[in-house]
Amino acid sequence: MADEKTAASTRKRRGSGRATIHDVARLAQVGSITVSRYLKQPSQVSGKLGARIAAAVAQLHYVPNLVAGGLASTHSRIVGMVIPNISGPIFANTIESFSDTLSTHGYQLLLASSYFSQEQEESAVRAFLGWSPAALVVTGPFHSKATEKMLAQAQIPVVETWDYRPRRKAIQVGFSNVEVGVQQARYLIDKGYRRIAFVQNSVAGDLSALDRRDGYAQAMLEAGLKPWTFIPTEAAPFDAGRQAIEALALRKKPAHAIIFANDNLAAGALLAGQRMPHQCALMGFGDYAISPLLIPSLTTIRPPAREIGELAALRILEALGAVPLDGKNANARLNRLACAVIARESA
Repeated sequence: MADEKTAASTRKRRGSGRATIHDVARLAQVGSITVSRYLKQPSQVSGKLGARIAAAVAQLHYVPNLVAGGLASTHSRIVGMVIPNISGPIFANTIESFSDTLSTHGYQLLLASSYFSQEQEESAVRAFLGWSPAALVVTGPFHSKATEKMLAQAQIPVVETWDYRPRRKAIQVGFSNVEVGVQQARYLIDKGYRRIAFVQNSVAGDLSALDRRDGYAQAMLEAGLKPWTFIPTEAAPFDAGRQAIEALALRKKPAHAIIFANDNLAAGALLAGQRMPHQCALMGFGDYAISPLLIPSLTTIRPPAREIGELAALRILEALGAVPLDGKNANARLNRLACAVIARESA
């Protein structure tokens, strides 16, 4: 008898102070199933009922038990995403549009940074999979062997973004970085530039930038021109950009134009180049918020960052059955997008 009382007391203490889905249902005067449906897919509940449930949730400060929900359905309503740099401006629109699209259907985004490190990406993927996520999103196709094995065995939707490799098994949402490099070089060649250099990222793990370098080299050779690559030793992007333009524009035969791995590098070069007598065209990648504000404004490549996030989320929601398939491209594994040249004053 004493043991039963102790057990009951323990259960009460563990449950006290936290509202349940049944409490929300009673207050909203609806069934628990309706509350559950609203929390997972608000659009599946009428506006009137949704307003009552939302008011009850707010009044009771209800927090869904995602762990319990995950155990009941094998997978949680969390989607993991590994980005090279969460604070990087180039990925901001992808993260925002991806999260907004998911949350509309009751899924939440969990983020991790790899900092262009395959080891850190591997650690993040392993941690995410330990929580049985509904789906997983990674950036690019460059993974460690262990990460490749985990993704292959995950048995959940896996999306690779910001690149496009049709032969890979994962859902592809992105663009060809090699083709972007070709696009950059041809733009400058068509403008009449001949001695065109490419500056790599000062971050060694940015392998997508190396693909753009390869595309640039391909276009240069096709035009009968010699590729010319510079690798900065400075770690900070602005310092690396300054180092690059000093090395390339102050030579006996200076560069006519320079392509940079990203807009931060190009901005550092542009600011330093204002003190140099030789005029050199500059071109970046990313179309950061600072790029049109520089003097001169920076010519660059605008990646489809927001579209990548929206389409990746849609493909996941389709695969999970959270949204109906719509149109001939629905649930497509291959989703190829295009980048745009943003012509400004620097080139």
